[in-house]
Amino acid sequence: MANTLVLYYSATNTTKKIAEQIAEKLGADIAEIHAAQPYTAADLDWHDSSSRTSIEQHEHNSRVEIKDDLPDISGYDNIVIGHPIWWAIPPRMISSVIDHLNLNGKNLALFATSGGTNYARSQSYIERAIKQNNYDTNINQGAVLNNAQQIDAWIDTLNFA
Repeated sequence: MANTLVLYYSATNTTKKIAEQIAEKLGADIAEIHAAQPYTAADLDWHDSSSRTSIEQHEHNSRVEIKDDLPDISGYDNIVIGHPIWWAIPPRMISSVIDHLNLNGKNLALFATSGGTNYARSQSYIERAIKQNNYDTNINQGAVLNNAQQIDAWIDTLNFA
């Protein structure tokens, strides 16, 4: 078994492609995060203020239910979570993932795919979710990754065992 697990949520396969590249470079196992209620194209229409994601992302401290199919992380030292950025933060289901995982003693790294924002607000969001769960977790600096050069540079910054 690998020492690192890459978990990712990808609505349009953009994040999936980056997650696969990261898993390959790290020799990591990989698993997809699923929303309990899958998103439709209409749900993802960020131009529509009444779309599901528009509503969810504007509900402060809300959580989106996930499928109970996350892998057992007890055998991993390093956890990488990948996600898109919606309204400058991760989809609300990422907090649900953090709530469901026992991240105590783990090295955590996060990345996102985005066409127009950096990772600063997402990093704060993740750190808050970790603190709310009282995890003793080493959190690496997250990054927005859209190409192989960015992936390599980010991997070089990881403090993984």
